Amino acid sequence: MERNEIRYPVGMQVFEQIIGGDYQYVDKTGLIHEMTHRYNYVFLSRPRRFGKSLLVSTLRTYFEGKREFFKGLAMERLETEWKQYPVIHISLASVKEKKLELISDQINDCLDDAERRLGIKTDKSTHGSRLKQMIIDSYDKYGQQVVVLIDEYDAPLLNHISDDDLDDVRYMLRALYAPLKDCLEYLRFIFITGITKFSQLSIFSELNNLANISMEPKYATICGITEKEMIEQFDQGICDLADSYKLTREQMIAKLREYYNGYHFSENATAVYNPFSLVRAFEANKLDYYWLTSGTPSYLLAVLRKYNTRINEIQFEDVGADDFDVPTEDMHSATPLLYQSGYLTITGYDSFSETYNLDYPNKEVRIGFIKSLYPKYVVGNTSSKGNTWKIVKPLLAGDLDGALSFLQRFLKSIPYQEGTRHNEGHYTAMLYVIFALTGDYVQSQVRTSDGRVDILLTTPERNYLMELKINSTAQEALDQIDSKDYTMAVTNDLPTTKVGINFSMETATITDWVTDN
Repeated sequence: MERNEIRYPVGMQVFEQIIGGDYQYVDKTGLIHEMTHRYNYVFLSRPRRFGKSLLVSTLRTYFEGKREFFKGLAMERLETEWKQYPVIHISLASVKEKKLELISDQINDCLDDAERRLGIKTDKSTHGSRLKQMIIDSYDKYGQQVVVLIDEYDAPLLNHISDDDLDDVRYMLRALYAPLKDCLEYLRFIFITGITKFSQLSIFSELNNLANISMEPKYATICGITEKEMIEQFDQGICDLADSYKLTREQMIAKLREYYNGYHFSENATAVYNPFSLVRAFEANKLDYYWLTSGTPSYLLAVLRKYNTRINEIQFEDVGADDFDVPTEDMHSATPLLYQSGYLTITGYDSFSETYNLDYPNKEVRIGFIKSLYPKYVVGNTSSKGNTWKIVKPLLAGDLDGALSFLQRFLKSIPYQEGTRHNEGHYTAMLYVIFALTGDYVQSQVRTSDGRVDILLTTPERNYLMELKINSTAQEALDQIDSKDYTMAVTNDLPTTKVGINFSMETATITDWVTDN
């Protein structure tokens, strides 16, 4: 089969267009059938570009009774009684204005679209009263209970998640959704998606029977693509990529797993691939950081600034659910939003202590995220890719002195940021960012029984265990590695080089370093 005979649905979010256009489709309709027959009112949280809108579109087609679009899919086999319901489909994905009155206007535009599709015109003025009247009028007009699908319910909130208008936007949305509780007798099904969880924004408190399936193992794969699905349905794309990179099919599967797999939405759940990036890689026949290059959300950067989050401290170990599943108004760190937005995922769970391990899901997120934050730590007219290669090239050749000598000259050439010259944590974070861009595995603040390792860098041939000091000596840094036995942090069989590095606050660069094998 030729590559151009395969149609990859890059960025497509309309189920009927994918099926009607003979695009590659991963069948999730079995889970959809189970969910819609188990629950009446459902909430699902997933990161952006993870298939939420396609899921909502599929639900719309199903509830509108369009059986012909499910030919050959699990739904055709499972559904025994096809019914046609009036569907109110509201997407708030484009409601991202900053001014409150403009947000209100855009919500009214969404309601106008819903009314036009149903052939209904309400005479109410407020958002909530319009939605309530739309439900009742649809029930009366079509003689069937109504289905309400709300996609990206929290989009208006995200631009205000760290500013003083958040409460006003929350109140506006709560007023929109509040009438749902009063209309339950008219409703067959409610489905609401977003990035942040509804319990964290206190806008669905009146709809207390809304089932949050975001962390239910049964629905962990309802969005995203499992490795089994990838291998079964995208074999041609895998083989084309393997040919392009001169790898075997098995080697390319391992590469795809490294780049795009690794999202877990509950403890012990099957891992899923980011569907946007995976399909984009097949369509372009190239591995790249597609999810991050499609845009780092401004709301996330605002939250990172608000909590003064250092990028080298983002990876966590042994955290309770309360550390990443708390109300937004009670957040004391960026961790909850990093998890919900897909920058961190569940990588382990201990049932005895009921603690989770959170980490980057894959290489695409880790490297792409660091690239997006590079200017925060390394300012000036610099090329991250070019300068990083001048560091990694000698490292790969085992020439640590060459790598640090270039890094020393490079840091001298860039301006320091205000408030960072005397901040030891900033220097550790800056080195972490630079080394992380090498593409090799780098860890920071690695815990041992007697402290934390500043940086653990692993190349294909060697580990580099680094300790940093400010206005001290490199020897003192090296001595700390020995006195606290930081080599316990190394978990592979590669040889390890211990590196003590000293920074000067005055020159804002490395003054000296010493090593010990």
